[in-house]
Amino acid sequence: MRCRAPRGTRDLLPAEVLEHERLERAARDLLRTAGYREIRAPLFEETALFVRSIGESTDVVEKEMFTVEREGASYTFRPEGTAGVVRAYLEANLPKERPLQKFFYVGPMFRYEKPQKGRERQFDQIGIEALGSLDPLLDAEAIHLAASFFERVGLPGVEVRINSMGDGADRDAYRGRLREYFGARLGDLCETCRARFERNVFRLLDCKNERCRSIAAGAPSTLDSLSTENRRHFEAVRRGLEAVGRKAAVDPQVVRGLDYYTRTVFEVHLPSLGARSALCGGGRYDHLIEELGGPPLGAVGFAIGVTPTLLAIREQGLAPPPAPGEVDLFVAIAGEETREAAFALADRVRRSGVSADLDHEEKSLKGQLRLANRLGARFLLVLGPEEIGRGRGRLKDLSKGEETEVDLGDGAGIASRIRGTGPPPS
Repeated sequence: MRCRAPRGTRDLLPAEVLEHERLERAARDLLRTAGYREIRAPLFEETALFVRSIGESTDVVEKEMFTVEREGASYTFRPEGTAGVVRAYLEANLPKERPLQKFFYVGPMFRYEKPQKGRERQFDQIGIEALGSLDPLLDAEAIHLAASFFERVGLPGVEVRINSMGDGADRDAYRGRLREYFGARLGDLCETCRARFERNVFRLLDCKNERCRSIAAGAPSTLDSLSTENRRHFEAVRRGLEAVGRKAAVDPQVVRGLDYYTRTVFEVHLPSLGARSALCGGGRYDHLIEELGGPPLGAVGFAIGVTPTLLAIREQGLAPPPAPGEVDLFVAIAGEETREAAFALADRVRRSGVSADLDHEEKSLKGQLRLANRLGARFLLVLGPEEIGRGRGRLKDLSKGEETEVDLGDGAGIASRIRGTGPPPS
């Protein structure tokens, strides 16, 4: 029987892995400059963690979780990154050590939904979580970092859209206004929205049904219900963005689909992509730490989809940077009796931190040279009986055509020539 990858998943072959690594490297470099440290939470958690944090009435919990029952316990492969990071923050007692902790994560998430372009059942995300502070400048920092990431990977023209979901009494007041608005139009809503109306009216703002979306577009704005305190917070976020030169459009239609969001919410769009222009979403979630058993501390974060970002790069016609060769040095074998010596030479070079490979398919010398080209080798060293006898060989720079004589016993010396730190070619 021939097996295939499960529906909604796919293999990342080496060329695609390089693309993913490029995005991950850009994110790590950027986020570390702002004091964020990488955290790696488990790929699965107790199901109750996601039900409690994301919300029972969300699509994620109702329809999309991969859940496994074992010996009376229920575990779910993580559908998003925030809940696990907050759980880890509390379990390690980090609020007592220092309340403000800034984390980032890179890794796979899992949602059981209909696979389509840019949307998979296993997908990679890059995200941040700034835990332990209510400072609106952290909101501005998160927004600015998200937009800066896309610019760093070659996507100019991104657009930031922000809104505030409010908190406390003003959120309750807004809930009442939404109930009044949608209640008058209940018969025109989809079956899912009618069911959600009683449980969580905010979810009606996030429905993907086109008719419901058009109705939601006319709903009251949360900005009209903000308390003085929450309005001040929102204005402070805007001033923070202005201070770093980041433009942001206030958009009352920006809402986040998970229950834990409060106050600032935002999205980063690339308008040239059309209907699928949203590349990133995030916001503040000031009660989640307390709801999961910790102290009453604020938090803000975002998540970036790796696959949608790569699709955006391709659809914009942006050529990825040239892929590096698979090896720095290819050792070609000119004579079967030199095979072990070539193997040992490759090992000496590798020990000095330079990649090296050789033929393992008994190819002719001509075939080996073609293989070196296919591997993108930067340097070539042909090893035959004469070179073994002299203990010297010719190291060829394939891009420049220059050759340098090297000591075959000096792996570190050969490696330094390849890195460009050795003496000039003779």
